[in-house]
Amino acid sequence: MSALKDKYINPLTDFGFKKLFGSEPNKVLLIDFLNQILPEKHQIKDLSYARNEQLGLNELDRKAIFDLYCTGESGERFIVELQKAKQNFFKDRSVYYASFPIQEQAQKGNWDYRLEPVYTVGILDFVFNDHRSEEDLLHMVELKNQRCEVFYDKLKFIYIELPKFKKQEDELETQFDKWLFVFRHLSNLQDRPQQLQDKIFQRLFEAAEIARFTTAEREAYEDSLKYYRDLKNVVDTSREEGVLEGIEQGIEQGIEQGIKQRNLQIAKRMKERGMPDSDISELTGLSEEEIKEL
Repeated sequence: MSALKDKYINPLTDFGFKKLFGSEPNKVLLIDFLNQILPEKHQIKDLSYARNEQLGLNELDRKAIFDLYCTGESGERFIVELQKAKQNFFKDRSVYYASFPIQEQAQKGNWDYRLEPVYTVGILDFVFNDHRSEEDLLHMVELKNQRCEVFYDKLKFIYIELPKFKKQEDELETQFDKWLFVFRHLSNLQDRPQQLQDKIFQRLFEAAEIARFTTAEREAYEDSLKYYRDLKNVVDTSREEGVLEGIEQGIEQGIEQGIKQRNLQIAKRMKERGMPDSDISELTGLSEEEIKEL
């Protein structure tokens, strides 16, 4: 089905994810979603988006590109990533990425090393191999000691395995259930489900309605959807043929480079149609400097 025949955007595409959760007008959506998985003491009232590209301390550190990077009003740092396919050393990468929001808090002069909390949230369109037999789809990871007591509570990794979420509309009980239902089924809906009539979801459906997009946004979404479907087809076909593990590493090695090149092409189209650099940056994840160089 063409994206133009769908009523609502697919939030698992790069464009869809950034459109719904990575733009300033829609940050209330990201805040509401994050508050369903954050502890009570770190509930977010407001947040601001930061540069999603962090540079290492020296030339040996490669660039870390986050899907979304934002800061809560109390200083908490949040990395929110959408991961569409399994990647070798994915957990290693999460730890590596989390080091940047930690390092950037360093202060010159007399500093006491006090750090603000750092959260890495991974929305996964796959299931970890070592968790396949478990029903739990939400994984909260903290640093603990030998007695399983929390040793350091300012660094947390939160992973959500979307394929494990099987609830239908009439089974949705919590706000978290509703958000997972949105991630899994939004692009297949034609009407707003009765369970999703809250004000926050009314806002989401308005932002997700393709008919409201500009021509440039529609073209950008079409490109992003095609990339998502191509990747999904490769992974699904490989799984059916029983050779998924053998080719996943090769797929993932090209994903970041492919996403960057595709986003540059999308940004160029938007720029040709007169969209402001700031809007293009929000929707593609590119920096305004990169966009100006196009």
